[in-house]
Amino acid sequence: MTTDQVTYLVFGIVLVVALIFDLGLLSKKGQKVTIRQALYQTFFWVGLALAFFVFMWVEKGQGLALEYLSAYLMEWSLSIDNIFVFILIFSAFSVKEKNYGRVLLAGILMAIIFRIIFITVGVALVEKFHWILYIFGVFLVYTGYKMFTASDDEEFKPEESKIYKWMKRILPLVPHDGDGKYSVIIDGKKFYTSLFVVVIMLAAIDLVFALDSIPAVMGISRDKLVIYTSNIFAVLGLRSLFFLLRGAVSKFDYLQQGIAIVLVFIGIKMLCEKWINQVLDKQIQVAISLGVILVCISGSIFYSIFMQKKGEPEDITDDSQ
Repeated sequence: MTTDQVTYLVFGIVLVVALIFDLGLLSKKGQKVTIRQALYQTFFWVGLALAFFVFMWVEKGQGLALEYLSAYLMEWSLSIDNIFVFILIFSAFSVKEKNYGRVLLAGILMAIIFRIIFITVGVALVEKFHWILYIFGVFLVYTGYKMFTASDDEEFKPEESKIYKWMKRILPLVPHDGDGKYSVIIDGKKFYTSLFVVVIMLAAIDLVFALDSIPAVMGISRDKLVIYTSNIFAVLGLRSLFFLLRGAVSKFDYLQQGIAIVLVFIGIKMLCEKWINQVLDKQIQVAISLGVILVCISGSIFYSIFMQKKGEPEDITDDSQ
C-alpha cells in the first residue's frame, strides 16, 4: 500500500471508531448535553484532529502536516461562525433541547456527504482548469470584504430563507416536531415535521458555508488528503462545539472580522501565487498562513471577550431579571 492509501485507511478507521465512541459513550438519545459534557466532547474531537496531525507529520512529513493543521484551524474557526446560524435555525423552528443532539448529528452527517461531493468536484475542476483558482481568489476577497463590513441588521432569518421556501413548495410539512419524529402519517398521507426541515436546513446551510471554506482550504493546500480530512474533522466537531458555545457565541462580536481578514489574506495569496512562489518556498508560505490564521482568529476572540460592544450591558441586565 502507498503512504496515501495507508493514511486514508487510518483516517477512515479513526473516523468510524470515533463516531461509535461518541454516539455510544459520550451521547445518549434524548439526553440534554451539559457544558461539561460538551467540553469533554470538544476536547475529544479537537484532540483527535491534532493526533491525526501528528500521524500526518510522521507519515507524510512536516510540510503536509502543517498544511493540514492550517486548513483544520481555518475550518474550525469558520465552524464557530456556523454555530450562530445553527442557533437561529433551532430557535426559529422551536426545536426541543432533548432533540438537539440527534438533529445535529443527522444534519452534520448529511453535510459531510455533501462536502465530500463538493470537494471532489472542486478538486477535479481545479486540476483540469487551473485558472478557476483565480476565480476562487476573487470570491474569497469579495466574501471577506462583505463579511468584514456586514452590519448586525443583516441577520439570517430561517423562515424567510430560499431553502425553507423551496421545501414548503415541494414537501407536505406540518408545523410541529411529531414528538421527536422526522415524519408522521396523517389520514394515510406522509407529512414531514419541523425536525426534518431543520436537518435539511443544517446540511444546506453548511454547504453554503462550504462555498467559502473549501476555496479557502484550497488556498492553503492543493493536496486532496489535506482538504478532505481537515473539512471532515472540523464538521464532526460542530455538534459538541454547538453545545459548548450556544450560550457564548453571541459574545464573539469580532470573530466575523477576524475570519474576514483571513479570507481576504488567502484570496490575495491565491491571486498572487505565481509571484509569491518565486520569492518564498512552500513551507514558509504554509508557516505564514498558519501564523495569520492563529493571530486573526485568537486575536478576534480575545478582543471580543475584553471589549464589549454597545448594548451588552443591557443584555446582561435583561438576563439577570
